Amino acid sequence: MRYNYCYLIQLQFLGFRFHGWQKQPDLKTVHWAIDKTLKFIFPETRKKTVGVGRTDAKVSASYFYLQLFIDLPITTSIFIHKFNQNSPADMKLISVKKIEDHSFNIIQCPKVKEYRYYFSFGEKNHPYSAPFMTGIQEDLNIDLMQRGARLFVGYHNFKRYCTKPSKETKVWREVIDCKIEINTHMTASFFPEKSYMLVIKGEGFLRNQVRLIMGALFLVGLGEYTLEFIEQSLDPKSEISLIKSIAPASGLHLHSIDLV
Repeated sequence: MRYNYCYLIQLQFLGFRFHGWQKQPDLKTVHWAIDKTLKFIFPETRKKTVGVGRTDAKVSASYFYLQLFIDLPITTSIFIHKFNQNSPADMKLISVKKIEDHSFNIIQCPKVKEYRYYFSFGEKNHPYSAPFMTGIQEDLNIDLMQRGARLFVGYHNFKRYCTKPSKETKVWREVIDCKIEINTHMTASFFPEKSYMLVIKGEGFLRNQVRLIMGALFLVGLGEYTLEFIEQSLDPKSEISLIKSIAPASGLHLHSIDLV
């Protein structure tokens, strides 16, 4: 179905109350909220939206791209104002750019994504922290976790770091960078005095891959997994079972997307 105009929209959202990106019956999702807002702004106009990818329930995004197909031209400043005036408070439209190349496909275009997973340990966090970071009440060996994170860098078989992979799932993926650092990026008066973040970059991630990696690293920090276990988990010939410890979703944030 051909539309007269196409736009690339950049937005951000807090995912804590949403059931992920994809529309689902009787559930509030990010895609549902966007289309509901657009329907209010353009009630009689034919339109279609396609997201850059899916996010899990409660996962937030500082950067998210949306491709809007529509039959009417958009005046950027007016549209941004109207969208932000009528969209939910936990969502904000940042920019709009007209796409002249009608062959552009936001799903198929090359991209590099950076995810960040925020966490703390040692005590229970203030309840207000729940939408933003995970609190592990036990002590963690951060040095060992940092060494473990580096093992994921490179081209590996991530079949054990994917939820219900099918025979067609491309489990060989490249992680460009993976490290654990002290969190100085996201702060709040109710955050713990010290917190950390997993920073991971790649061109594409499997379903729940980042949360399963974080879950495995938590177990490394707790002394339940060794660094040798992490190495074996990336070896398709090893006989260890699937990784089942998945980190909570609310600590995960899509930090940036570079469209190549």
